[in-house]
Amino acid sequence: MKLAIGSDHAGYNYKQEIIKYLSSKGHEMVDCGTNSLESCDYPIFGRAVAQKVANKEVDFGIVVCSSGEGIMMAANKVKGVRAGLAYNDDVARLIRQHNNANVIGFGANFMELKDVLKRIDIFLSTDFEGGRHERRVNEIE
Repeated sequence: MKLAIGSDHAGYNYKQEIIKYLSSKGHEMVDCGTNSLESCDYPIFGRAVAQKVANKEVDFGIVVCSSGEGIMMAANKVKGVRAGLAYNDDVARLIRQHNNANVIGFGANFMELKDVLKRIDIFLSTDFEGGRHERRVNEIE
């Protein structure tokens, strides 16, 4: 699977660990930045990931900032992107299963790395159910 990932400075360390983890599982990673711990603006990186997803250059996107909220809001501004904050395991599954999310977001200051990695696995291994959910997803678009 080809995945885009982006973070601000607060999510940088998690981003690096996520890239290592997913690369070791055979996924192709597209790093949209940031590339350091230096203070930066999360919308730049959320939008960069979202544009790759919307243009179908990648299968899914992953975004990380301190809370997950800001970078996810930026990603959701891109037409065709449905980003969800995976604050627990069930939500990581449901945002794919019911909402057909194509970007998953995390808050590095509020989630442990082991939980983030587990939730990415849940997200990537869950299919969209379609059915009654298809109509609702279409209404979002």
